[in-house]
Amino acid sequence: MHFPRQQPIFESRYDAGRQLATKLGEYKKQPVVVLAIPNGGLPVALQVALALGANLDLVISRKLPIPLSPEGGFGAVADDGTIIYNQEVLKKLGLSEQQINYQVSEVRNDIQQRSLLYRGSRPLSVVNDKIAIVIDDGLASGYTMMAAVESVRRRHPKQIVVAVPTASATAVKQVEKLADRVVTVVTTFSPRFYVSDFYRYWNVLSDEEGLKCLREWQMRHFRSNIKPPQKE
Repeated sequence: MHFPRQQPIFESRYDAGRQLATKLGEYKKQPVVVLAIPNGGLPVALQVALALGANLDLVISRKLPIPLSPEGGFGAVADDGTIIYNQEVLKKLGLSEQQINYQVSEVRNDIQQRSLLYRGSRPLSVVNDKIAIVIDDGLASGYTMMAAVESVRRRHPKQIVVAVPTASATAVKQVEKLADRVVTVVTTFSPRFYVSDFYRYWNVLSDEEGLKCLREWQMRHFRSNIKPPQKE
């Protein structure tokens, strides 16, 4: 059983998103696309997108779980097929090529189902020559985010900013190798890092709540783009 090591900084992911948005105010007048890693990144990204008046979309990236120990991971896969391996973990595990390929195949199937659920036939947002802000609810190892960043980089954005409420210093160092900038509300050097420690209310976010975030952004974005009738 895990017991939190500190007082929570965020009430919820929505509160974390509002706090994170205050760190990103410089992007308000710029061409920005906010990309959430579902499911946990969506409530955070919703608040950032609303604060910046930016488009909200997804980049789906999933951990490659360690066989028989799925809470751990040996890398990550993104929705365009990008794979990032944690070579140090792979070396320790001694997994066979067959075991690795099996896990990759399983995660790709999960990503495909998730993409159909969240996106359907809707095309990816255009990020070419724009600032892509990639958001999750925290960075533990950083590999899920690294796969997402590599995936977005292939779409030729002007800049990639990784923004998360909380992160381990080790993960920030890893992600900084691939992203143009990493923004956090709090970064910790604690040797044992759990994203959940920083939230008072923490839960595994359901697909329904993730879809609710997208619907809320669409509704509020639509309303903000309705021009009032001109007076005669």
